[in-house]
Amino acid sequence: MGAGDWIFWLLFLLMIFWPQIQHKNLILARLNLIKKIEDKRKSRVITLIHRQEKIGWFGLPIFKFIDIEDSEEVLRAIRMTPPDMPIDLIVHTPGGLVLAAAQIAFALKDHPAKTTVIVPHYAMSGGTLIALAADEIIMDPHAVLGPVDPQLGLAGNSVPAASILKVVEQKGAAEVDDETLIQADVAEKAIKQVEDMVYKLLQGKMEERRAREIASILSEGRWTHDYPITFEHAKELGLPVTTGVPEEVYKLMSMYPQTNQIRPGVEFIPAPYKSANHNHKA
Repeated sequence: MGAGDWIFWLLFLLMIFWPQIQHKNLILARLNLIKKIEDKRKSRVITLIHRQEKIGWFGLPIFKFIDIEDSEEVLRAIRMTPPDMPIDLIVHTPGGLVLAAAQIAFALKDHPAKTTVIVPHYAMSGGTLIALAADEIIMDPHAVLGPVDPQLGLAGNSVPAASILKVVEQKGAAEVDDETLIQADVAEKAIKQVEDMVYKLLQGKMEERRAREIASILSEGRWTHDYPITFEHAKELGLPVTTGVPEEVYKLMSMYPQTNQIRPGVEFIPAPYKSANHNHKA
């Protein structure tokens, strides 16, 4: 085999394994930054961050949502945390399985020391359910939470449980088929179950009447499922929200890159600028 052949195969192997090497280095950089945040806040830091990330040989995107694997790992991290050590859970997710989110939420609520959920951008649906379990929710001023009203899978689509009940209410039980009535029965149970779950998560953080009101508001289907609950709105509802996301968390988020697009939708020079006032001389 000639020198040209060796160079070809070397480049070929490098092309195959380079994405994996880059990914491992990125994971190591994340862990180092997580350790820095832990030292600064004297806490256990856990991340629940779902973004499309290029991994593997061909850089294929992986779409992530809260699933049972996530709940297993978060519960394991919580069990490994001493009872007197605070927990900071960084959440960035569109939501996922109610079962998995509920497991994480109740494990977080049961931790004896202070628990904080940090939301740098968004924590929708199941992510909000988890945030409600924390003693404190630290949000970026422009971050959002979302409703937790249950969605039922029908014919390959997610349909709001509240909408199924509304159809039956408007048409009347005698005017809809048996399948829709069964769906309405499941929808009613799902809403009640989620409402009870939210109430239990809020117990002890506010007076009981307010906890029940918030549980009803967030689970009843008052808004569309992607309705953004801003920091100000969350504060008005009475949720334990504050601002002041640590700068290290923003840096950590940049280490979970989205897949490359043919043409990037957002571009800017990634460096902080001084205020324009600092450039003027007296």
